[in-house]
Amino acid sequence: MRALAQGVDERSAWDRYLRLEGEHVDLRTVRRTIAWIRDAFAAAARREHKPGTARLILLDPERFTATPALPSLADFAQAEGLQDFSEAEQIEAYEAAFAQRGGSGGRRHGAPSRRARVVERQLEALHWLERLVAQDPRPGDSVTAWLHPSLAQRLERAGLATLAVLVAHINDSGARWWVRVPGVGQGKALRILEWLHANEQVLGLQVSAHAASPRAQLAPSALAAVVPPSTALLPYEKFLLPPDLDGRAGACRASQALCRLAAADDHEAIGAWLAAKGRGGPHVPLTSTQRSYRKEAERLLLWSVLERGKALSSLTREDAQAYQAFLTQPPQRWCGARHHQRWSPLWRPLEGPLAPAAMRQSMIILRSLFDFLVEQGYVTGNPFSRSVLPPEAPGRLGADRMLSFAQWDHVDGLLRSHVDTEPGRRLRRGMRWLYATGLRLSEIGAVRCEDLRPMQPAPEDGRWLLSVTGRRGERRQVPVPVELIEEFGDELARHGFDRQVDAPANRGVPLLARFGTGASHPVGWSTSGLYQAIKAFLSRAALELDSDDAARLRKASTHWLRHSHGAHALRGREGRAPLPLAAVQNNMGHASRSTTSMYLPRA
Repeated sequence: MRALAQGVDERSAWDRYLRLEGEHVDLRTVRRTIAWIRDAFAAAARREHKPGTARLILLDPERFTATPALPSLADFAQAEGLQDFSEAEQIEAYEAAFAQRGGSGGRRHGAPSRRARVVERQLEALHWLERLVAQDPRPGDSVTAWLHPSLAQRLERAGLATLAVLVAHINDSGARWWVRVPGVGQGKALRILEWLHANEQVLGLQVSAHAASPRAQLAPSALAAVVPPSTALLPYEKFLLPPDLDGRAGACRASQALCRLAAADDHEAIGAWLAAKGRGGPHVPLTSTQRSYRKEAERLLLWSVLERGKALSSLTREDAQAYQAFLTQPPQRWCGARHHQRWSPLWRPLEGPLAPAAMRQSMIILRSLFDFLVEQGYVTGNPFSRSVLPPEAPGRLGADRMLSFAQWDHVDGLLRSHVDTEPGRRLRRGMRWLYATGLRLSEIGAVRCEDLRPMQPAPEDGRWLLSVTGRRGERRQVPVPVELIEEFGDELARHGFDRQVDAPANRGVPLLARFGTGASHPVGWSTSGLYQAIKAFLSRAALELDSDDAARLRKASTHWLRHSHGAHALRGREGRAPLPLAAVQNNMGHASRSTTSMYLPRA
């Protein structure tokens, strides 16, 4: 920095002092490094509350005109044709010439130029700063003290004012931590991580390994290790019961001789209940029903131990009432955004107070939990058996969550003219199949080519049959219009697969395959990705409708397409007879015909 201040060329200064950092082939690297060093010195000055010195260090002396170098007497004589004059005459002419020019702009003889004064002050500042920049960063230091000012300002506006807060945010959020910091993209985020990694030891703060790699590249074990198990506000699988509240000596425990569960404590009892709601072994992923049930049991277990100070198997009716009141006004520390996943330290069991419909669902599920525990001889009674349920919302099943024929025709017309790209065709395929079959979101996400086969004998309309596994593990056959099969076959052929959907070579290819990735075995579109894409499409479709229709489309989701299938199939329309109630019940996978009959039009 002293060499640069005194006018040494960038490349020469690099070769003299920073050769170990690499060759100066790329001048951008040289200038980027010089800028980084200047920023470090300026940050040190700001830490010492010397903003003027910080500005001085960032000042470029070349902005100021240097004092022009005077020629030697011999050069002057040569230039002026005075070689044959005496030396005294040459000196007289020399002094007269430069005196006439005003001594470089009228400056007093011997007075330093402005550039020289800037250089001198910079050298003094650098000498003073040498001992300061050698200090190690501390967790409580402001990000402004160590990072580039414009970058630090963006971090501060996002609430990441200190290095400790910044590292905590990165570890909590993972590799895409920068998404919620306006003005910081992947490139800037990478430079911040490089600086934090370089200063890990002296800073005493470590950026976890999971924050350095994209989520898709991390093994489940890596995410599971982010937050260790403990007795705290953690998900069910990480929550450790304290020995005195684990339920082994629960006040409402039944006799061990009568218990038909192998569960030793309340945590294991909940696990047995969840397993009873599934259709596979312990290593099979939870169904959507099991996840919903786990959420309610998890909340109650956390509240019972952390808030009530009682084992789950010691809860009484009074406790059940207190828990219901708790859900209407939970503390802020219990609440967090839904998008925080279960591995994250930011995960919380609630988003906020439960709405009446959600409260009703919670009480019904918890009543089911204790009914199971009573039936298995684990506890003696059900504290939720007499809980007052919020009234059920009026109206028929899904009556306020379905599209009219006109609304669907509008959506379908937009789908048919949707952008002709692989993601666009995939979205069109997903939405039209949901409407045509009445499948659940999880069911359509599991469809593979081998699940489809032509009807035998072939009907006039050429329909195919889709074999679906329901949420209770049962199999059913759902008819699919031939138009959708042909459209899927065209997409398969477009990406090098056999056009015949049920060909052996297509085995394992998902209906909602992501063909655009270039993989030889395409993976399926996630149900969350499909859900978000449909919501976004329906919001765009709403822009072309009047206020009432537009408002309904903005509220609509994937489940609306399922409800629309049930209502439209039972009503029929021009050129299409209504389907029998039993056929619609089969399509939608309802256990009870009375559930499907709720879609029938009123007399």
